[in-house]
Amino acid sequence: MSSANDFLRYETLPSLFVPHGAPTFALRPGAAGAALAQVADGLSRPRAVIIVSAHWDTEDPVVGAAPRPQTIHDFWGFPAELNLMRYPATGCAEASAEIVATLRDAGFNAAGDAGRGLDHGAWIPLRLMFPDAEVPVIPLSIQSNKGPRHHLSVGRALAPLATRGFLVVGSGNLTHNLSDLQLAHRNARQTPPYVREFADWMWQRIEAADEASLLDYRHLAPGAVRAHPQEDHLLPLYVALGAAPGRGRPERIHAGVDDCVLAMDAFAFP
Repeated sequence: MSSANDFLRYETLPSLFVPHGAPTFALRPGAAGAALAQVADGLSRPRAVIIVSAHWDTEDPVVGAAPRPQTIHDFWGFPAELNLMRYPATGCAEASAEIVATLRDAGFNAAGDAGRGLDHGAWIPLRLMFPDAEVPVIPLSIQSNKGPRHHLSVGRALAPLATRGFLVVGSGNLTHNLSDLQLAHRNARQTPPYVREFADWMWQRIEAADEASLLDYRHLAPGAVRAHPQEDHLLPLYVALGAAPGRGRPERIHAGVDDCVLAMDAFAFP
């Protein structure tokens, strides 16, 4: 059992927003995957990773507490070899309980789930960042019906955990329109202009610490509704923003586009 004094050995960690792309990102990680591996390599070893994936959606925040979370293959129509991949992460009951308590202390109706595994939004980027699965992983759900402000507040509730060895990672995509993805594959495989326009606008507002505009992105950002017909893949960004310890300027770790329409931008928030 760890005591509060044990946490003094941990350096304060940044929070991160990372892309998970299409499931084939696990097979062809490219420049985005290299950027994720590089940023993870530059961190002191976390006590645990809190991974907030766009693919776990609940009414209220739920924290995974499985001792060995399963690798969930929550996709179809992709190469069969993806279904053979496993990410043998361990959980940590003590860390999960601490996260639940932290969220409850902040006023959230949080609960634990001892059966939850790691969906592809969690295990694909983690497999690139921590390939040896040496760091315990705690998944945390989003609440897609509650919007950016709620998720920014969830992140702020988690922010004190950065000094206790927790690494908060939001996993989504800066643009995510599956209809456009299908169109691009059928047509000329060209990237629509809104993809980079939206991604660059988001980075400019992040760099300027313009929280009001970020929260109202749906009305202000170019191509916002087309970039995100539903908000689920953008909401983990707000958790990462809120969880930043606030000791430095944000960094754009990577900027690029995969599969024509998926902006693969990644950010660190020191």
